Amino acid sequence: MPRKRRDRGIYVETLIRTDLAELWDRTQLPASHQRWDLRFHEIVYAPCAADGAQQFRYSVRPLPGLVIGGYGRTIGERHRPDGTHTSALRFGSSHRLALIGSGSGYWRYVPGKAGIRFLTGYDYQPGWGRLGTAADLFFRPLLGWATAWSFDRLRLWLETGRTPERALRQAVLELLGRIAVPGAALVCTSPPSVTVAVTIAALLLPPLPGTPAARRCLRRPPGGRAARAPATLSRLESP
Repeated sequence: MPRKRRDRGIYVETLIRTDLAELWDRTQLPASHQRWDLRFHEIVYAPCAADGAQQFRYSVRPLPGLVIGGYGRTIGERHRPDGTHTSALRFGSSHRLALIGSGSGYWRYVPGKAGIRFLTGYDYQPGWGRLGTAADLFFRPLLGWATAWSFDRLRLWLETGRTPERALRQAVLELLGRIAVPGAALVCTSPPSVTVAVTIAALLLPPLPGTPAARRCLRRPPGGRAARAPATLSRLESP
């Protein structure tokens, strides 16, 4: 029998103790979405398509002065019989430097007693041709990490009121601190055993509670279940 192709799609899930309407607004309104999502610099809505899908354009800035743009279509469901919300999208980019050629994905909002399970699943075809396939071996894990880190930043914003901008500053300061402590031990010519112990501690100590961390999110569907996209995704045309 042929080997089953391993699912290479990205999955991220977090639990947020907040109001469903507030979570919907923070994730669906471009001005709010672009504040917490590390993957985007700007998101702009275009006029809706004839089939009711919301069209949008987005941009990322991987380097100072370099802007890579893309486009997409999304459609949401807020009145499902089971009380959940969903949002499906298809996206792509024609920029010659875009590592993502075209793709699709979804968000699910699942209310529960402990909070709202906010989860995403998405996949894409790499750009750059054959070179892009090789580059994606490194880029895809990085994109998954950025998604999870952003989800935790969103959680902090909704649960504690800590703005995305403040959370980013704290994350940068904490990273600099983790780098500086082992460096100080090395400069002070501490015994090698002390330097190694300090370095390991700096790497392994968990992030502060107010610092976003990708490790707080699930990266696989719970219980070994396969991720299931909403039916609206199959009906959504590519942009």
